[in-house]
Amino acid sequence: MLSFKKSVLAIVLAGGKGERLYPLTLERTKPSVPFGGKYRIIDFALSNLVNSGIYSIYVLVQYKSQSLIEHIRTTWRKGGIFPHHFITVVPPQMRRTKEWYRGTADSVYQNINLIYDYKPKLVAIFSGDHIYRMDISQMVVFHLKKKADLTISVVPISSKEANKFGVVHFDKDLRVTNFIEKPESLAENSSVFASMGNYIFNADTLINTLEEKSKDVAHYDFGRDVIPYLVEKRAKVFAYDFSFNKIPARKRYEDKFYWRDVGTIESYWQANMDILGKFPKLDLDNREWPIYASDLYSPPAYVLDSLIENSLISEGTRILGAKVENSILGRGVKIEKGCEVTDSIIMDFTHLKNNCKIRRAIIDRFNILSENTSIGFDKNLDKKKYFVDSSGIVVLKRGLRRNFYT
Repeated sequence: MLSFKKSVLAIVLAGGKGERLYPLTLERTKPSVPFGGKYRIIDFALSNLVNSGIYSIYVLVQYKSQSLIEHIRTTWRKGGIFPHHFITVVPPQMRRTKEWYRGTADSVYQNINLIYDYKPKLVAIFSGDHIYRMDISQMVVFHLKKKADLTISVVPISSKEANKFGVVHFDKDLRVTNFIEKPESLAENSSVFASMGNYIFNADTLINTLEEKSKDVAHYDFGRDVIPYLVEKRAKVFAYDFSFNKIPARKRYEDKFYWRDVGTIESYWQANMDILGKFPKLDLDNREWPIYASDLYSPPAYVLDSLIENSLISEGTRILGAKVENSILGRGVKIEKGCEVTDSIIMDFTHLKNNCKIRRAIIDRFNILSENTSIGFDKNLDKKKYFVDSSGIVVLKRGLRRNFYT
C-alpha cells in the first residue's frame, strides 16, 4: 500500500460563493460559515483528511476568503516541521489565465504547478463545504484495489433530490457507466447514487485530463466536464459507496452514513439540529475521530438561574436567568434575564439583552439585540427588519465588530 504521507496530495475546494446561504455568506465564503457552536464547515473536510493520515493539503480559496484564511491560520497550525505535513491556503494565482476560476476543475488546473512540484501518485480532491465524517484511507485502498484512474465517492439519496447533485450510474463491479450532472427528472420513489464531490485521481490521469480539456471552455467543472469525458473515454472510473465507510467509535444510534450538503438556510439549520438530542444523527463526541476547531482560550460556560434543555453551549457563554431549548450557542454568547431561545442557532459573541424572545432563527456573530426584541413570532414584522428564508427561518446577518475578519 502507498504511504499516505508521501504519495497522496489533497486539494480542498473552498472557493464557492454559497449564494443560497445568504446572508451568512454576505462577508465570508461558504466553507467558512460557523457550524455546531465552535466549528466552521471546512473543519469537517480538513479533519477527515488529517484523521485519515493525509497531511499534505492545499486549500483553494477565491470569493470573500479572508475569513477562511484567518480561520485556517489560527486553527490549523499543524505540521510545518516535515515537508509532507502542511495545510496551505492558495488564493487565485491566475497562472494559466487572466480570469478567476471558471469552475471546480479550472481551479485545480490553474494551480496545476502544485501537483507538478509535489509529484504525488494520487491526488485527493475534496469539497470543503459538506458536513460528514469519512475515513478517506478506505477510499484510497478501494481506488488502489480497483486500479482506478478516478474514484468518485457516492452516497445513496432519494430521486427527489437528484436535481441538486451529479447522479452516478455504475455496474455490479462499481465501474461508472454514466454520470449525469443535476438531471431534470428521474423515476419517482427510487433511490439513486449522488456524487459527494470527493475524488481520488491518479496524478497522471488528472494532469493529462486537465491539460486536454482546459482549452476553449467558458466553464470547467469536474461534474459537468471532466467525469463525463473520462467515462466516455472508457477510463477506469469507479464509484466508492460511502455507506460502507466505517468510522471508529461511531454510536449505534447515529445515521450509518451521515452526509449533508448544507447549501441552503434550511439544510444548514437542520444539520445543526441533527447534532442535538439524546440520540443525535451525528454525534460529535468521538475522541477517536475528532472534528478540530479553533481555540479562543475562553473561560468555561457559566449558567445562573436558567433552564437549559437539549442544547449545546460553547465555552465563554454566560446565561443569566434565561431559558434555552433545542438550540446551539456559540462561544462568548451572553444571554440576559428573561430571554427565551428556542430552536435557534446563536453564533459567537452575540449579546441578547433582557427579555429577548428568539424562535427558529439563526443569528450570526457579533450581534447585539436590545431589550424586548422578538424574532420568529411575527413573519411580517421579521421581514421588515431581517432576512426571512422561504422555510420561515429568520436570519440576522453578521454584526459589526472591529479587528475581526471572521
